[in-house]
Amino acid sequence: MAFTLTSSAFQEGETIPRQFTCDGDGLAPPLAWSDAPDGTRSFALIMDDPDAPHGTFTHWVLYDIPATTTELTEQSPGKALRNDFGRPGYGGPCPPVGHGPHRYFFTLYAVDVPSLTLKGRTRKALERVLQARTLATARLMGRYERKSTRSP
Repeated sequence: MAFTLTSSAFQEGETIPRQFTCDGDGLAPPLAWSDAPDGTRSFALIMDDPDAPHGTFTHWVLYDIPATTTELTEQSPGKALRNDFGRPGYGGPCPPVGHGPHRYFFTLYAVDVPSLTLKGRTRKALERVLQARTLATARLMGRYERKSTRSP
């Protein structure tokens, strides 16, 4: 079986429900995975928006998620790094109004060590370490659009 990442809130390529965005409660959507490769000792997760006006926008970065974990919720174990909103943890989709639909990629990394040592507390520092420590990745993509509320 392939390493897969899913959500009970939305399917691959579908709209992320409002409650998981800046227009709703801003809660992290539930994520679950299966069939991690043998040798997986921990997981890392990066959620980003490559359609952001000024380049890829990072919404969520977690690492050192225990290998026994098979799903993530708002209160999941792991270490959080700052997102591009400037705070640790999840920051929901919040594209500019009228900018069209954006794609949000949740990428889960199966890691071959239980804990990663980072030189810096940034996404780039994590990605440098993940290059040598990733056994496999699983990805889920959802979409979100904020439409103008003005009447013609």
